[in-house]
Amino acid sequence: MCLKCVLVSIQYTFDSLISEIMTDFGDFVRERRERLKREDPGFSLRKVADRIGIQPSYLSKVERGDVAPPSEATILRLAEALDVDGDTLLALAGKVSGDLREVIRKRPQLFGELIRGMRDLPDHAVLRLVREVRDGDW
Repeated sequence: MCLKCVLVSIQYTFDSLISEIMTDFGDFVRERRERLKREDPGFSLRKVADRIGIQPSYLSKVERGDVAPPSEATILRLAEALDVDGDTLLALAGKVSGDLREVIRKRPQLFGELIRGMRDLPDHAVLRLVREVRDGDW
């Protein structure tokens, strides 16, 4: 296969992944906001946008997947406004919080092995590890 063909294939795959992230993130945000709006009119697109400090038109584009997910700070404000875990919303946006990036950068090989090793573990096993690390006497 020619180099140009490989590069085009990689670019197409990358574009597809970005498009999927944008749509999943936007769909989740819109569905969550609309669900909350049924109970409280304070969750209209305009009011949520005002609350987190962005333009309503931008939030609309994010929800439709027309633009890439916003910055980490904006995603975290949005998570708080929608009462969603910030790390979960960041993950849907294809991002990792800055504090986690710093932890991973300090020991990339160890954390790489740890995360890959936990990939196929059931949730109860991961929760057990988290509790042991959090509550352990080191």
